[in-house]
Amino acid sequence: MYLATAQTRALGDVMRLLAEATDPDALRGDLALPMLDLLRADTYVSFTWDRIAQRFDRVKALNMSLENLRSWDEYYRFVDPLTFPMMARRHPTLATQILCQSDLARTEFFNDFLARDGLHWGVNAYSYVGDHNIGDVRIWRSRKRGNFDTHTLGLLRLIEPAFTAALVRADGGAGETISTPSPVLRLSVRELEIARMIADDLSDKEIAGRLGVEVSTVRTHIKRVFAKLGVRRRSGVASLFARWR
Repeated sequence: MYLATAQTRALGDVMRLLAEATDPDALRGDLALPMLDLLRADTYVSFTWDRIAQRFDRVKALNMSLENLRSWDEYYRFVDPLTFPMMARRHPTLATQILCQSDLARTEFFNDFLARDGLHWGVNAYSYVGDHNIGDVRIWRSRKRGNFDTHTLGLLRLIEPAFTAALVRADGGAGETISTPSPVLRLSVRELEIARMIADDLSDKEIAGRLGVEVSTVRTHIKRVFAKLGVRRRSGVASLFARWR
């Protein structure tokens, strides 16, 4: 996974915020700028899900008007073809994986809601503990930037377990079944990247090829990952990541 210098810095900022988080709402707000820098995007929105009221709540947003967001809650959620299908997938999803852009551009939701703030290309990620959605990030680009891609999804999948762990820890366990900090928060940015690839069943050689480093370097990182996560085998890394998905 190649990252430009600014993106590497932004990813480091994201991971630092996740590791130091003490308030879940403040964390979701603080992530706005580094997430936009990391994904080279323009608009950031984050909600929590109130499963009793069955609605999104406690919004944090950057570069989107609160008036427009209120209009979503009052009306556009009933004609929104994206949000709930993306939420149901439970993993990072491009808007165009739900509805092709040409079809989306013909909807009332796009023309009267998204376009009002210049939102054109979108990607959402929802954080789950068990069956409970405890927070999300919704990132949008203007039309001129072009669509997000699989590289974007890879970055969000890299961050996802640490984001979930940070929300749970910062909320004192969030009343959920998992209340202890995830060991993934102990990993450096590079170690987290390698751990994610281990969880995806990539070999040492494949990881080295993706990162453009020697296999020996990868194996040194893997030893550190195992030590920090308290596992002895690659299957232990995969199991830990599966727990936080």
